Amino acid sequence: MKRICVDMDEVMADALAEHLRRYNRDHEDQLSLDDLQGKALWDVVSFDRHNTLLGYLSSADFFENLSVMPESQRVMRRLQQDYEVFIATAAMEVPTSFHQKFRWLERHFPFILPSHIVYCGDKSILNADFLIDDNPRQLRRFKGEGILFTSPHNIDVKGYRRVNDWLDVEKLFLG
Repeated sequence: MKRICVDMDEVMADALAEHLRRYNRDHEDQLSLDDLQGKALWDVVSFDRHNTLLGYLSSADFFENLSVMPESQRVMRRLQQDYEVFIATAAMEVPTSFHQKFRWLERHFPFILPSHIVYCGDKSILNADFLIDDNPRQLRRFKGEGILFTSPHNIDVKGYRRVNDWLDVEKLFLG
């Protein structure tokens, strides 16, 4: 059985929307996804506010409040019928996120076994046929096929098969 690893943030969970919501609320700004095309949030927000962005990630409730990406639950359930599916999240980038991410997955993806959740930093250690991720840095050294999940920051990245949403994931893997 082929194995698929799926990133959590910006693939299953809409971390960018929560980041924008908190930033706009606290700074009375109106940043939108359109403002981020080809850029990370960190590139658009002035340097003196980067600590604020970091603070959101470190907060006790950031990762637990993320919205689920449309269709991800349904498609993930279907993928499990034909593939061995693992969640691979770079939680080492925000070590305080472990428990929040686990609780979020328990709540929204209860059909994913805890033994199929991988917390890591460098995803090149993963032994899988496919990795679906929004971060091209994670795909570069991955030994299987990297599938780039579209997010504003990666819109200009070339060299990977790309999926724009979970309906594209469904078409790619389930026909």
